[in-house]
Amino acid sequence: MFKAAALGVLCLSTFATASQQLLEQQSANVDSCPSCPGYTAKNVKIGKGTLSANLVLAGTACNAYGPDVQNLKLAVTYEDETRIHVKITDAKNKRYEVPDEIFKRPSGAAVDDKTADIKFNYKSSPFSFTITRVKTGEVLFDSSAGALVFEPQYLRLKTKLPNQANIYGLGEHTDSFRLNPTNTTRTLWNRDAPGVAQGSNLYGSHPIYFEHRTSGTHGVLLMNSDGMDVILRDGSLEYNVIGGVFDFYFFSGPSPVQVAQQYATLIGKPAEVPYWSLGFHQCRWGYHDYVEVANVVTNYSAAGIPLETMWTDIDYMYKYWTFTNDPEHFPTEKMREITDYLHKHNQQYIVMIDPAVAYQPNQNYGAFDRGVRDGAFLKFPNGTLYQGTVWPGPTVYPDWFHPNATKYWTGEIQRFFDPKTGIDIDGLWIDMNEAANFCDFCADPPAFVATAGNPPPRPAPPVAIDTQIFQKRQTSSSTTTSSTENVLNPPYAIHSAFDQLSQRTIRTDLIHANGLKEYDTHNLYGFMMSMNSQKGMEARRPGKRTLVITRSTFAGAGAKVGKWLGDNLSTWDHYRWSISGQLGMASIYQIPMVGSDICGFGGDTTETLCARWAMLGAFSPFMRNHNDETSISQEFYRWPTVAEAAKKAIAIRYQFLDYIYTYFHRQSTDGTPLIGPMWFQYPTDQNTYPIDLQFFYGDSVLVSPVTQESSTSVDIYLPKDIFYDYFTFAPVQGAGAKVSLSNVTFTDIPLHIRGGGILPMRVDSAMTTTTLRQKDFQIVVAPNASGTATGYLYIDDGVSLSQSKTTDITFQYAKGTLKASGEFNYNVGSVKIAKVVFLGVKSQPKGVSVSGSGAKSKGFKWDAATSTVTVNVAIPLEGGFSVTLKA
Repeated sequence: MFKAAALGVLCLSTFATASQQLLEQQSANVDSCPSCPGYTAKNVKIGKGTLSANLVLAGTACNAYGPDVQNLKLAVTYEDETRIHVKITDAKNKRYEVPDEIFKRPSGAAVDDKTADIKFNYKSSPFSFTITRVKTGEVLFDSSAGALVFEPQYLRLKTKLPNQANIYGLGEHTDSFRLNPTNTTRTLWNRDAPGVAQGSNLYGSHPIYFEHRTSGTHGVLLMNSDGMDVILRDGSLEYNVIGGVFDFYFFSGPSPVQVAQQYATLIGKPAEVPYWSLGFHQCRWGYHDYVEVANVVTNYSAAGIPLETMWTDIDYMYKYWTFTNDPEHFPTEKMREITDYLHKHNQQYIVMIDPAVAYQPNQNYGAFDRGVRDGAFLKFPNGTLYQGTVWPGPTVYPDWFHPNATKYWTGEIQRFFDPKTGIDIDGLWIDMNEAANFCDFCADPPAFVATAGNPPPRPAPPVAIDTQIFQKRQTSSSTTTSSTENVLNPPYAIHSAFDQLSQRTIRTDLIHANGLKEYDTHNLYGFMMSMNSQKGMEARRPGKRTLVITRSTFAGAGAKVGKWLGDNLSTWDHYRWSISGQLGMASIYQIPMVGSDICGFGGDTTETLCARWAMLGAFSPFMRNHNDETSISQEFYRWPTVAEAAKKAIAIRYQFLDYIYTYFHRQSTDGTPLIGPMWFQYPTDQNTYPIDLQFFYGDSVLVSPVTQESSTSVDIYLPKDIFYDYFTFAPVQGAGAKVSLSNVTFTDIPLHIRGGGILPMRVDSAMTTTTLRQKDFQIVVAPNASGTATGYLYIDDGVSLSQSKTTDITFQYAKGTLKASGEFNYNVGSVKIAKVVFLGVKSQPKGVSVSGSGAKSKGFKWDAATSTVTVNVAIPLEGGFSVTLKA
């Protein structure tokens, strides 16, 4: 969308063809050509925790991208002590706002502003406002950096920032975790984004940023789903939005974790996931029949690599029609045989569905026929079905705002995945939901299909229906809507990677069943599919947690689904980018169930890259190997080095799995991130602010992967703190400097335990998470410089939405004694604490004492070389206990 448009009053005589030049011109148009007048605040009314005012255009309209709205309405609410809501709307005309079914706005009385941590102040003319931290007087947000512009299809607000500001968020993107403060434009417009290029808009939109200073962290959310550019330059951040209203929420922090918690409280805390979902997953686009799927399962078992969940891409569908399976390549009876086998071996199965339903009238295609009957598909104003083109050829799309959409989608999920008659899946994968469309402004979908070749032909004939599986290892129309607004090519052109808003997606001039425009709600399409898919899975298995993994997201999606980072490439750059990608999703956007396609999706991986990625991927919350059909096979057992790396990495992960599960539960409870950047733990250490190749898993495990091709060394940063090498338990003193690690083989990954943490771990790994849950625990105590440590362990049944009995333990260590207290209500059977390992013990204890109901000591051993004491115990998880080292 880089062509010139009618922009009203302009100083620019020419238009650039390059997108960056266009952005500079557009910004200049508003800033100086002539200067836009802004607004004057009148009729200001101040209440207890509230402020309202009329904003009146302060001078001659600049009409930058349409007529300036003459009268606005300002409403400010102190919603709690840590959050201020600032809303600016059209005083006379109703404007689009994110619907309540997407974002449930807080209700209740405002709090007294005198008790708040942050304060709203304003200047009357020209109107601007600031958000100030009460304790320090520091200005966190200052809109006086530029005049407020409010037009039918263009909103603009600019805030001052410190020079070289530390800004994080505004995703989805593959840019550095800390955004370049001098030259970044983040465009929020969801799109099908193969290759996930840096500097471009990707699958999701999250209009939230954290700004961190040595004095504290705060957050800013603009709850607006319209397309936007957020332009970050040294000293300023500028919103340029093509619709809706200004609907700001400011979060006080002051710690980064507190900002994360405050944001989660507003948009919804992440959904709990099944315990099994934290195991290892395998998928490929290109398993062409049921035999290949079964062979992969068998091969992993034969290789001794734990496989928790097997996945199948769109290959299983009949002509790529959603809610079908190919009767020759993936017959129902064979698919049921696969799921039965997996379930018998305590493994799981997941398949993909797309939102686009094949346009197949009079073909006895139930998913299409029932959708038409229910009126659940998007339509043109004349009532004809809107058609696009995706994998099946001509397609229609669910209108998620239609009152029958949820019933329709839930019914299809229940019917096709019926445990007794259909494919008995355990989770769901939803894709292409930006929504993707291969035919731009498709006037003749069949003609486009004839040229494009959709659906793609199958590469091979079907296997014989009696082929045995699981025997042994196998090698292997142009109607438009009427509107006074240009919703196809709005006057302000956001910096999308595609030239037009409707390119590779649904037309933005369509009107949903509830009257909302696709123009305004485009960025919500994937979120609404996520919400409805979660409902469908819950209806299919009442009372059970769901695992739904999506591609397209919006603010709050983590309360419904998990997210994979899309169609990356098998390159070292993408390996590195995956770290910042998952940090953004988990720690900023509150989507902790996140991971990249391990070893890369597009292109051929290499043995060394895949080995490194297997090690790194074990420290993604969502761990899945996945690639496309045109690339070489990359299952972990394909190369000796990769197989060794995967076995080691998964063994470490599985021993850590209850630590991971505990922190996942914590994020679901209060928003504390499961994984986070180093500066979350060291907010005053400025050296940590740009680091995005190391990260913390929970509070205590520092992950520092090798990130350079062919290298067996890595320079890592260790803050001024005590750490312990995970593999030897030997203490390592950080000095606030880089440390060079050498001889890091392709089957190793540097891990350190941060001093002050206590880690609950299983004594051994297992081939499935079901078996893992039968293993005993060991507790690793890693004291800080003050000789104290804290940790947590949460246990439940791992699958139920509502838990009747749980175990929730707090571990505390001080003065040589480990104490465990809390709730011990979940029956773990014979599982017990079998070992306690104390780190940083410089002299041999004279003895050990163990107390607690049924607790027994079985001796101890001190290792002088690593300064560790290992105490063998038998402590049932039935009540509090303590273990003391006698000096």
